[in-house]
Amino acid sequence: MPARMKQRGYNDIVAVAPVTVPYVRHSIESAAWWIGRALRAVLDAAGLAKGDLDGLALSSFSLGNDTAVGLTQHFGLSPRFLEHVPMGGASAVVQLRRAARAVEAGEADVVACVAGDTSTPDSFRQQLAGFSRFATDAVYPYGAGGPNGSFALLTDAYMRTYGATREDFGRICLAQRRNALAFPHALMRRELTMDQYLAARPIADPIALFDCVMPCAGAEAFLVMRGDTARAMGLKAARLLSSIERHHAFPEDPVQLRGGWARDRDDLYDVAGITPDSIDVLETYDDYPVIVMMQFEDLGFCAKGEGKDFVRAHDLSAWGDFPHNTSGGQLSVGQAGAAGGHLGLVEAIRQVTGTALGHQVPDARRALASGFGMINYDRGLCSGAVILESA
Repeated sequence: MPARMKQRGYNDIVAVAPVTVPYVRHSIESAAWWIGRALRAVLDAAGLAKGDLDGLALSSFSLGNDTAVGLTQHFGLSPRFLEHVPMGGASAVVQLRRAARAVEAGEADVVACVAGDTSTPDSFRQQLAGFSRFATDAVYPYGAGGPNGSFALLTDAYMRTYGATREDFGRICLAQRRNALAFPHALMRRELTMDQYLAARPIADPIALFDCVMPCAGAEAFLVMRGDTARAMGLKAARLLSSIERHHAFPEDPVQLRGGWARDRDDLYDVAGITPDSIDVLETYDDYPVIVMMQFEDLGFCAKGEGKDFVRAHDLSAWGDFPHNTSGGQLSVGQAGAAGGHLGLVEAIRQVTGTALGHQVPDARRALASGFGMINYDRGLCSGAVILESA
């Protein structure tokens, strides 16, 4: 077997022009409509015309028979570089990694990284049906109960193994709700107390209502280009320092209690030339709080099994000593399908460029954004993370 090549850094590659198409609970518009609005918004934010865009990376769950290549015709684009990234909550990280290497290699000069989905009153039921079909081979003969059942299994296993309590998960949810109250696009606009969190109706034991994201419609986007291009255009930029990506990281684990970040985090920090203590803002993927606690551990902010102690010791709000999911995250902003994986990365770009829409963390210079996606019955298959720095 050939020796594993050491991961390398990036040669002045930046992310710019972070945009959000405001979320709504339900929409009669198509996924293509939401994606088109995001493309228009990201080009306007950078002062570009669509003819200036020669790369596109796209993620969506609800495009139906449309594809990324089909949308190039619909939108009148002619990219040299094109990626469709069907990796759920890891899609934003993967898009950024692919786009960065394409720009470095001269395959594109300006790449739009976009995700968007629609949400009808019936779309969640249809998504669950599709989830069950996707997972059939992996879960036979147990059946597939959708993501709520899967994360209930993970949450229960984590609690039994490490002694975490529902109050510990509640600390994550409450801090994010406080952040969301300052974020203009958040759909959850009421303060959440611990009593309300603990008394919420059960969904799949031990998961209750406020442990689950709310599906919605919306879109997120940003551009990837060379640093000198961004400087010439006068754009505020976030420099990509390092990134990791891993799929089906620990097949030997009976139930997933660690993600792919645990295998590659040393590379993440070594290539960036920093330690976890140098991160000013952390944006984790947060469809359920258990996966957030796992990321605190697997990304090196505390030891494995000490996530409960970590959340007890820190203020996780945007005003606290450990600013986390500063927009409110999916648990309070909403999950706009595949765009859920972009919410944290877009927020990370905003924070390190001083353009936050909610609370701006003072002196935020470095941010880490992570992703997690495509879960089968007892484990997520895709994970990744990026470190960004003020350019």
